[in-house]
Parts: sequence; C-alpha cells; structure tokens
Amino acid sequence: MNAQDRHNGSMIAVHGLVKTIGAQEILRGVDLHVARGETLAIIGRSGGGKSVLLKHLIGLMRPNAGEIWIEGQNIIDMSERHLASIRQKVGILFQGSALFDSMTVAENIAFPLREAGERDPEVLRKRVSEMLEVMELQGQEEKMPVNLSGGMKKRVGLARSIIRQPSCILYDEPTSGLDPVVSDSINHLIRRLQERLGVTGIVVTHDMKNAFHVADRIAYLHEGQIYFQGTPEKLRQSSDQLLQDFLLGRSDEQLTPKAFGVES
Repeated sequence: MNAQDRHNGSMIAVHGLVKTIGAQEILRGVDLHVARGETLAIIGRSGGGKSVLLKHLIGLMRPNAGEIWIEGQNIIDMSERHLASIRQKVGILFQGSALFDSMTVAENIAFPLREAGERDPEVLRKRVSEMLEVMELQGQEEKMPVNLSGGMKKRVGLARSIIRQPSCILYDEPTSGLDPVVSDSINHLIRRLQERLGVTGIVVTHDMKNAFHVADRIAYLHEGQIYFQGTPEKLRQSSDQLLQDFLLGRSDEQLTPKAFGVES
C-alpha cells in the first residue's frame, strides 16, 4: 500500500513535521491524525506552536521536514496553484476573525465566492443569506465590522470560512477575548456545524472548557511534539503529572509563602 492509499481514510495526517524559525525549533517532529467528520482540539501552552502548526495545514507556512496529507494528497511541495484547490477544502477562522473593515457583513461573507469567480448577484445573495441563517445573524448583512460585537465578528468570520463548503474547518483560538456566555455560544456553533454539515474540525485553544465541549479527541502539544492524543474522558482520567498540571493551571514552580518573603 502506498502512502496515498494509506491516508485516503483520513482528512488530515501529519508525519514528522519540523519547523525552525531562526534558532528556535518550534515543531520537533509532530505526528497527528484527524479522521473525517471528527473534531480534534489541539491544546498547549501559549507560544508552544499551536497556531504555527495550524498554518502549515493550509500551506501558509512551509516546514523544514515532514509530510502533511490532506484527503490523500501530500501538500508539502505543492505550488500555490495546487494549494488553492486544497484551500477550497479547508476553511480557517483566524484568531482575530480578519474581517475587511471597509466591507459590510454580506460583502465579507461573499468575498471567497467573488475571489473564486462568482459574479451572479442572485447566487451571492442566496449563499450569503444561507450563511447568515446558519450563524443566526439574519438582518445583519449591511452592518460594518466596527459595529459588531466580538462574538458577531467570530460568526461572520466563520460564515466566510464555510461559504465554499469546505470539508474541514480550522479554528484558531475561536473563543479568545470573548466572555463566557459568548464563548459558550461559539462552542455550540462549532458542534452544530459538525452535526449539520458533517465537516471535520481542528480547534486550536488553550481554553480547556472550549476543548472539552467541542472535541471528539484532544491532542496536547508540548515542547514541539504531540505528548498526548485521546478522548476528553481519557485526558480527564489521566494521572500524568504534566497533563494534570496543564489542566489545573499549575506552574512548574508552586508559589509558597517563602517565595514572597513570608515565613509559613
């Protein structure tokens, strides 16, 4: 069985991914597998390479070594022209939503279709209307991004990322900067998209509530490698000290009264 056949059952498969930036080795041999239709959460400390890994999955960054297979195709040496076809299959919600300030909500959502050559106003209106309904944003199409709340910006960004009906959606810190109530609504939306559209999801987050809510499996990225992969329940039950410290938010050095110059 050749490599392509071996990965045909996966949405995404990553092998031995290495990325060095300057003198810093960000990814040190990442191995990851994402099945079709599942949602995988990638957790880890801030600055640990989670977003760097995500950008590799759609060719926005190139690794020093390793392989990335998307629906049976190795994208590592693909030209930009061939990567464009891969990006039709994989949508991404950037951390800051990345909306165009000069465009309305409807224009932002329709942008990927226009870029792909769609010019029929009725087709664009219909598709945008469908996305607004999915995101529960009906009636917001003429608003400008400056007039949107943080949660609404996330929803518009997500609508834009799925309007071309990708097979997979990458979420970069989807609840970052949002209050708990809005974060919960975004989590429900991610789950609903998986159930309604059958899309594969990869959620990069350091928010454990977010991870446990949306994920079928969780991967812990530690020091540039995948230290753990398993179900949320398996992670909860793990007695591994490193995992428990992360889940409970414990630092490497527990503070004691003496640390503050106070005798206990």
